[in-house]
Amino acid sequence: MLFSLMYHHINCDKFSNDLEIFKVHLEYLVSNYNIVTPEDILSNRQDNLCITFDDAYYDFYHYVFPLLKEYKIKAVLAVPTGLIDEQTTASHTQRLSLSHQEIYQEKNYRKFGSFCTWNEIKEMSNSGYVIMASHSHKHKDLASSDINLQQEIFGSKEILEEKLGFKVESFILPFGRYNKESLTLLKEHYKYIFKVGQGINQSFSGVNGLIYRIDADGVDNVATLFTFKRRIQYKLKSLSKYFYDGIQK
Repeated sequence: MLFSLMYHHINCDKFSNDLEIFKVHLEYLVSNYNIVTPEDILSNRQDNLCITFDDAYYDFYHYVFPLLKEYKIKAVLAVPTGLIDEQTTASHTQRLSLSHQEIYQEKNYRKFGSFCTWNEIKEMSNSGYVIMASHSHKHKDLASSDINLQQEIFGSKEILEEKLGFKVESFILPFGRYNKESLTLLKEHYKYIFKVGQGINQSFSGVNGLIYRIDADGVDNVATLFTFKRRIQYKLKSLSKYFYDGIQK
């Protein structure tokens, strides 16, 4: 069995967990699950769990990356390539100062360095503790009709691979949204495709090719995400999507 958790921020105003609470999350997860990322061998003796963080905010580099090294576990980081700068002159305090909504105003995130820089992304990737995934180029809804799908899906992959020096196999859907055209293109270019959806997976093959993630933002006690009742709900959600998607094909 494979669970995947979706996180965004640490110590932000929304889509976030406080740092001390997140540390408790990690302690629980490390003690109870086999922590994996795509390409890892899954355990048959205990449940497997993949930790993912969306958007590559600077708070991931500052707070989460050191914890991954401390606990010696890996996570997947979703990188929107068009929002990443080569470097920033903003101070540490400035880079952590914006609210979630303020970050997405371009004049702000360029000035305040709210996202990781390419140097930081390379450092994390080279460490072996962070597996980089594309999160599109400009963090666009892939179900929208007015975007350049080639740029968002394939262009972002090209940029990541050029910057990091190796093949990028994973894509994390912005907003969890897609349509038939975008999904077809995604499956041509990526081996692993993640989405939000409160479901459970048998493996990294996902449910009809999509790996379902459970929202872990703003959760005081992460153990509540894995109660017997919740597990049944996740299984029913995945089962319904398996048959629904199969009918739609």
